[in-house]
Amino acid sequence: MLGWELPPHNSGGLGVACLNMARALTRQGADIEFVVPYEAEHAETEFMQIIPATHLDPIYRYGGGSYESPRVFEKNIPVGGSSERISIREVQKSYCDFVKKHLMDYKPDVVHAHDWLTYEAGILAKKNFGVPLVAHVHATEFDRAGMHTGNPLIHEIEKEGLMLADEIIAVSESTKRIIHEKYHIPLSKINVVYNSLDENYEEKEYSFNKDAYNYLRKLKSSGWTIVSTVGRFTIQKGLPNLMRSAAMAISKNPKLIFVFAGDGEERDKLIKMSADFGISKNVIFTGFIRGKKLRDIYSISDIFVMSSISEPFGLTALEAAHHGDVLILTKQSGVSEIIWSALKYDFWDEKKLADEILAVADSPALKETLKENVLKEYHKISWDQVAKKCLKIYNKTMKHKGFN
Repeated sequence: MLGWELPPHNSGGLGVACLNMARALTRQGADIEFVVPYEAEHAETEFMQIIPATHLDPIYRYGGGSYESPRVFEKNIPVGGSSERISIREVQKSYCDFVKKHLMDYKPDVVHAHDWLTYEAGILAKKNFGVPLVAHVHATEFDRAGMHTGNPLIHEIEKEGLMLADEIIAVSESTKRIIHEKYHIPLSKINVVYNSLDENYEEKEYSFNKDAYNYLRKLKSSGWTIVSTVGRFTIQKGLPNLMRSAAMAISKNPKLIFVFAGDGEERDKLIKMSADFGISKNVIFTGFIRGKKLRDIYSISDIFVMSSISEPFGLTALEAAHHGDVLILTKQSGVSEIIWSALKYDFWDEKKLADEILAVADSPALKETLKENVLKEYHKISWDQVAKKCLKIYNKTMKHKGFN
């Protein structure tokens, strides 16, 4: 496996998905070497071998740039305490050089490359060593750019990786459609494999800290409704649309609090929008959070909104469902394809989103029905099912006998 992040050194859902998928694959008998572009300790990964491609500290493997495509090639990364600085592209080159050297001594049955950052290394493995290549698409550059043009060089890397891959895994039907329509890849080559909930949510003990977010807890006890969203503050996430919907909803029901959990390039814009709309007292920005603090946000929330312009899957929706939130999802999200007990809207329809928020806030019966139904649904896909599908895809790529 070629990846760019694993917990706890992840900045989003990509690393979480990779970890859970790899764990489930090993339960099915797979032997995995997972290459990352940095050197660090990884807890709870004894089931596979983690191989660092460079000696970089994980915080410098992309400098925040891998999800901010307009700046991906401009970002410089300090190395140690020296004045030397390297770009993202140089990290990718070092990653490819390592893979090339590593494969001289070790030839795996299959190379599974996760997203564009590792596709070049996957192509190298196929071209130079004849190893079958599976390209996993967690998000395309079209998704990251909010379905606008995006970075042409990333498009070039994605297209080459997808064209040369023996098989492609897409995380949703909507992602499959984008791959086919934008990159002209045959549908027969693209396999849809949905993600599942992080296994840590199922297995690890968790209880809400009553002292956490005390202000929100007191408001909730006084009849306020807590609406949350979680993710990177980028164009992909459609957060300005959500802010405009929040202003509409608050104008009709002032006992609404909107929690924006995360950080990113649109943070200052969103703060200014809340001020311009006169709703600053109803909007809270938490900054980047993870772990227990994030779970506490889910627990105290009544409604979780995924406002993405294009969301290939959306693991945060499953996390929120696990904590009993009502889900409001854009129809442009992959997770909406497998969750039926959610309210849905087109990302641009700000009035409909406001109306749906108000409907849940004003109707305890609707709120409880949606909560109960979604709790029954989010277990539909397990990581073991994901692993079994991946193994079948691996077997399709191999000329010799694969895993049973």
